[in-house]
Amino acid sequence: MILNLAAYQFAPVADPDALAAQAREAAEAGALRGTILVADEGINLFLAGEETQVHAFLAWLRAAPHFAGITAKFSRSRTQPFARLRVKVKPEIISFRREGVVPSGGRAPAVAPAVLAQWIAQGHDDRGRRLVLLDTRNRQEIAYGSFTGALTLPIERFTDFPAAVTAQREALADATVVSFCTGGIRCEKAALWMRAEGWDNVLQLDGGILGYFEQVGGYGYAGRCFVFDERVALDPQLAPLAEDTSAR
Repeated sequence: MILNLAAYQFAPVADPDALAAQAREAAEAGALRGTILVADEGINLFLAGEETQVHAFLAWLRAAPHFAGITAKFSRSRTQPFARLRVKVKPEIISFRREGVVPSGGRAPAVAPAVLAQWIAQGHDDRGRRLVLLDTRNRQEIAYGSFTGALTLPIERFTDFPAAVTAQREALADATVVSFCTGGIRCEKAALWMRAEGWDNVLQLDGGILGYFEQVGGYGYAGRCFVFDERVALDPQLAPLAEDTSAR
């Protein structure tokens, strides 16, 4: 079995090129495949390989003080879902193109998966405010599944999110809004931007959909979660929609 790792962390990176080179060396040493994105705001990665090598890479990354607390989401597959290893230095680890969003300056308030499941069952948060689940993903991803009744936006890319959600501002004023995405990185940036724009009622789902599946399962979720590799999408038991059964 192949162990798949999804992880990110916003943290100041003084030398992104050096970190990218070190990450490539560590991943290649374990014969890992996937994608590693590095920017001065942090690191974002999707890697797959033999279990001990995946954990060895994660231990290497966590040895750096600013990545010691990185949260990892795991799933398994019978085959390697990535064709090769890609390591890139980019302006952002998730493109948003908005000034004033500095996640390394502090996280947006988050709700844990188990708490969100409780709120979904209640239909409101612990203060009695109505709950709105805000999908920050694009239309292609949403087509595979989302939380039942979630607010979805007609966007093709994450950079379209601010304009689309601003049109919903008045309708969301009396709600507790929980933003979510695949693994947490987009909903964290989205929540930070919204709060900076004066939305004081926005939280992020800690760990995104994959973290929710891992800790809670599929309660309140309809369908699968699109992922960016050859598995296409995962169900709430983290089983893939598709796997390449040919030898690699």
